Amino acid sequence: MDYVPDTSVIVDGRFTAFISSREGSHVILAEAMLAEVEHQANDGRSIGFTGLEELKTLRSMAEEGKIYLDFYGKRPGDWQIKGAKSGEIDEIIRNTALENDAILVTGDIIQRDLAIIKGIQIEFLEASQKSVKNIEDFFDEITSSVHLKANLKPVLKKGMPGAVRIARLDYVITRQELETIASNIVKRGKFEDESFVEMDMFGATVIQLKNIRIVITRPPFSDDLEITAVRPIKKLNLEDYDLDPRVVERLTVGSNGILVAGPPGAGKSTFVQALAEYFNSMDKTVKTMEKPRDLQLINDITQYTGLEGSMEKTGDILLLVRTDYTVFDEMRITSDFHVYSDLRLAGVGMIGVVHATRPIDAFHRFIGRIELGLIPQVIDTILFIEAGRVRKVIITEYTVKVPSGMNQEDLARPVIVVKDFPSGTPMYEIYTFGDQIVLVPVQAENSSLLSLAADRIREEISGFLGTGEIDVKMTGGSRAVVSVPEKYIAKLIGKKGANISDLEGRLKVRLEVEPKAAATSSDKKPVEIEVKNKILYLSVGEKNMNVKIFVEDIMVLQARSSSKGIIRLKLDSDVGSSIYRQIKNGKKIEYTPDE
Repeated sequence: MDYVPDTSVIVDGRFTAFISSREGSHVILAEAMLAEVEHQANDGRSIGFTGLEELKTLRSMAEEGKIYLDFYGKRPGDWQIKGAKSGEIDEIIRNTALENDAILVTGDIIQRDLAIIKGIQIEFLEASQKSVKNIEDFFDEITSSVHLKANLKPVLKKGMPGAVRIARLDYVITRQELETIASNIVKRGKFEDESFVEMDMFGATVIQLKNIRIVITRPPFSDDLEITAVRPIKKLNLEDYDLDPRVVERLTVGSNGILVAGPPGAGKSTFVQALAEYFNSMDKTVKTMEKPRDLQLINDITQYTGLEGSMEKTGDILLLVRTDYTVFDEMRITSDFHVYSDLRLAGVGMIGVVHATRPIDAFHRFIGRIELGLIPQVIDTILFIEAGRVRKVIITEYTVKVPSGMNQEDLARPVIVVKDFPSGTPMYEIYTFGDQIVLVPVQAENSSLLSLAADRIREEISGFLGTGEIDVKMTGGSRAVVSVPEKYIAKLIGKKGANISDLEGRLKVRLEVEPKAAATSSDKKPVEIEVKNKILYLSVGEKNMNVKIFVEDIMVLQARSSSKGIIRLKLDSDVGSSIYRQIKNGKKIEYTPDE
């Protein structure tokens, strides 16, 4: 029998398996098919190299006398090769079979149907699932990624984010072995269920093989043939992250512009999967935008890639399907940030994923790409992932104020305040200064100065009023909110504001006075006390939190506890010696969180 294979059964190896059981057959290879395979290989596409390997196998079978091999037709023109996707090459191959009264062998449904219409005999090959070497052989239950490069030992990364270790196998993988593995991956990506070739470009191919994302690179893009395969090793639910209930409430009620940020391999995708499925469980419609599509999600969540290679077109479709939340995985280029912003401003809840080494770096990715005033409307919550955990949550607030560090009232302007959540502590301010957009740390660099200023104000007002029940909160380098019991407010302000004006003049700070809510005894908790090496240790149990220390219902200290929930005071300091005297006199020492 005479057979004419088309490109579809050459590049995935189906034809050699088919013809090997038909010894003595006459195989006619169309020059147009050879030109298409050559073009793909010259473009550095993996399917082109796979096709060349299959053609070499056919030549070997002919030399062994198993088949007869001939070539037919003329090499197609450049316009026909470039028009291969529109069917030019397939038409030439169909005519080759028709003119030689041969059987067309194809695995392409469209090619099959057109051949039937033209009266050409066909042999349609279903996808074979026979494999030569599986990439899964390199994985075990704790392997997260496999890195294979020609003539080097395979490298495996094992363990969960934050506890990853490197393992090297004790043998060298040859280029021929790697070519075989790459060829097998491409074949499986084309016909296996839940697998697909995501991208096939000059020197690089991205394939999703079930739950494994595989990148194959070749020269000239890379210096040698390399295969990198990444797979999630554990699927988590949102409950597994032990989030503060206030964070969960914000995500589900008060937040619609979410960014998940972190360095590569930190566990961003695992968290996003958990968050997406949590929203889905709340009867929200959730879709994803991924390039490549590698999130491992339940079937209820539809995963989209770039429509005709464009995420902008995908965004247009998502507006039509009326989704509640969209996960935009791995935002990298400017157009990605524009699509995220457009969808968010259109009312779609967005969950974006970006690479960042610090939480604030996620903001930098948007600055300059969209209008500054739109950023708080587009992004309201950032979750920073590190070592598989949510290490930091920050939120945005848009206000008009004098930026921190500035004193003159006429310098007031729109300011984006970036705050820690749930404490509400300001961390950064973003605003325009002249023609520049500036991002200025507030808490990180000025906390010591602000603390000293607050202590000075508290000391001055306490001396004036004769009470220690004073709370001072700095709202900038030259502004403060003073909370005092209501009975002292009139004295503090004075007749026609004389007293407060005098204090402002001496302290060089603008003061805002408000009544202080009295703490009830039920609000207060006992402080554990230890004295060691001339240091007074006050253990409050609240880690990294602002607290107020009371002696017999009189507030004597505002401070921030350490990561172990401890406040350290030197015994020879004024505050330390004063509290220590009260302790020796048997006074009750208590604390409350400083909300």
